[in-house]
Amino acid sequence: MLRITDILDKTQSYLTPADQEMIEKAYVFSATVHQGQTRLSGEPYLTHPMEVAGILADMKLDAATIITGLLHDTVEDTLTTTEQIEAAFGRDVSFLVEGLTKISKITFGSQEERQAENFRKMILAMSADLRILIVRLADRMHNMRTLNFQPREKQRYIATETLELYAPLANRLGINWMKVELEDLSFLYLHSDAYHEIARRIDKKKEQREQYTEEVRGIIAKEIAKYGLRGDVEGRAKHFYSIYTKMNSQRIDFDEVYDLIAFRIILDANKDKECYEALSIVHALWKPVPGRFKDRIAMPKANGYRSLHTTVIGPYGERVEIQIRTRQMHEWAEEGIAAHWRYKERRVDLGSDDQQIMKLRELLEVQQEVQNPREFMANLKLALFPDEVYVFTPGGDVKSFPKGATPIDFAYSIHTDVGNQCIGARVNRSIVPLKYELQNGDTVEIITQAGHHPGKDWLKWAVTSRARSKIKNWIKAEESKRSIEIGREILEREFRKQNLRFSQFLRSDEFKKICEEQNIATPDDLMALIGYGRISAKHIVNRFAPETGVKAEEAAVDRGRKKPKGVASLGISLTGIEDVLVRFAHCCDPIPGDEIVGYISRGRGITIHTSQCANLQELDAERFVEVSWNIKEKQTYPVDILVICQDKKGVIAEVSSVISSLDINISHAEVETTQDLRAICNFRVDVHDLGEFNRMVAAIKKVKCVLSIERTKKS
Repeated sequence: MLRITDILDKTQSYLTPADQEMIEKAYVFSATVHQGQTRLSGEPYLTHPMEVAGILADMKLDAATIITGLLHDTVEDTLTTTEQIEAAFGRDVSFLVEGLTKISKITFGSQEERQAENFRKMILAMSADLRILIVRLADRMHNMRTLNFQPREKQRYIATETLELYAPLANRLGINWMKVELEDLSFLYLHSDAYHEIARRIDKKKEQREQYTEEVRGIIAKEIAKYGLRGDVEGRAKHFYSIYTKMNSQRIDFDEVYDLIAFRIILDANKDKECYEALSIVHALWKPVPGRFKDRIAMPKANGYRSLHTTVIGPYGERVEIQIRTRQMHEWAEEGIAAHWRYKERRVDLGSDDQQIMKLRELLEVQQEVQNPREFMANLKLALFPDEVYVFTPGGDVKSFPKGATPIDFAYSIHTDVGNQCIGARVNRSIVPLKYELQNGDTVEIITQAGHHPGKDWLKWAVTSRARSKIKNWIKAEESKRSIEIGREILEREFRKQNLRFSQFLRSDEFKKICEEQNIATPDDLMALIGYGRISAKHIVNRFAPETGVKAEEAAVDRGRKKPKGVASLGISLTGIEDVLVRFAHCCDPIPGDEIVGYISRGRGITIHTSQCANLQELDAERFVEVSWNIKEKQTYPVDILVICQDKKGVIAEVSSVISSLDINISHAEVETTQDLRAICNFRVDVHDLGEFNRMVAAIKKVKCVLSIERTKKS
């Protein structure tokens, strides 16, 4: 267990005695309020805040941040209040602890909403003080290091969340060492067999690799010293997750991954020109691989990362990846925003003029506008893009976009009106369609036309969260207008059928009651809900009809009916909507155990999607409804899987036999072989639930020749 003296030793070189005294005081406070609490490992709970504070001290963060690390769970998990924190440690610490306190007292409709709300609070708090996000990342880091004590299902959920959101957030802030460790730990729990296989293969050639690394390192160091450049040369093996993603994306085996070792030249002089001098020395030594040079000094990444990257054919014909940077660039590359904070006299302020910090505003602006949790999470993941392309404005300014960006994204980056009125673009002086994918070095000029407006097709081509959000806002506003018109027409028609006057309804007390019940403010809001199909016009009119006979009975039932109606034949329960057709979306094929959401389709009832379905991003958030599984009769559900294996005799029969042995039916199978001796197998199987599906996946992974397996979804 980390001791308080260890943390004080880490901070002694850069904090004052008064700061260290406050850290020690926070340690005593945390130990007192957490006394008697234990972790799942059986250790005292205090070990967790101590380890978090230790991570923050290693990053050389200020006293307030380290104190927050010691106190970050006190308000949530003990009787401590933020007022007590403020009285003992000041407003700065109190603000940080309050920003980190999870939303544990609010009831959410689904796990996804809970996750979205936690991330929303974290991202919005980040706009006030980035230290909140850094402490949250340190908290997640230690939780991942001790994840082995959690139940298997929780391990998978936490690891998935870490891989999809926390690791990209660390990358966005430029904290590379944290990104790498979070990715590798997530990889361990999500794909344990693949992780251990890569570890075994790397360890097998450890001695040979270390010998080669030392030889190449020595050659580079000697050569740059000959030309008067001072600095260090490092050699390191790539981390496991990056090797795994390369094997998957290129569909290659471990033995075909050539550049397992990467070298860094870290120059003492903080001059860009020395980096280019070192590059010329390396290229004089070994032949560069075409298309593998990246100048991240002239065009830094969105997170501020700067370095030269090249790949050369090194000794013995091996491909060698080399990064060249100054020591200051290296510090930013590894520690990102934390390094920036130290340069800026221990203050991270998004209101400053620093160019790298200002780029983070793009991540924050859109998130504050989005209310739907699914759309929020989709936008957040899009905003944390890993790869960028760099293009030029006609004036010569450089703009960075995620890979796959189009002129639509470029247009909305200029102004919302430019995006809405965009009809085309000139790229390198040639007219291109709106779906053209921008390439590095393109010069882009947007063509607009007054009165033009976005279409739904644009969502297929836009990739930035800003552009997608602006397009959806416009479409939503237009659909809202149409829904109001449709809703009013339907309601007026129902009133006429009952010989009632619609104008009287709008002025009645009953209308006010309906608005209160549905939590709506205006008649237009009610018309829109009717137009969307969320409220039945007939039920509203029945409340105004003379309550005699059957109508009175129906009206009473309508007013009293609150329980969700189960659709037994499909195993689905609906909340607040009745008498509608329900069907499953074929694009994602939900199965019991999946997180699901309902979408109201005009004329087609409610379509059930998985909450992770990619098509949800294209749909109107106003039409989502809460649904849940309500399985009463055992039945099977179709699901598609893609199995990639070595093309060897009998392997397809072996995979099929494994599936059949679990009493799972294969309703469809397609097999395609490739030139590199791979068999691409697409199966459609019928399973009862997610648990049975996961058991099948685990069994297939044990087949020796299987390289990968994944659940597939139609686009």
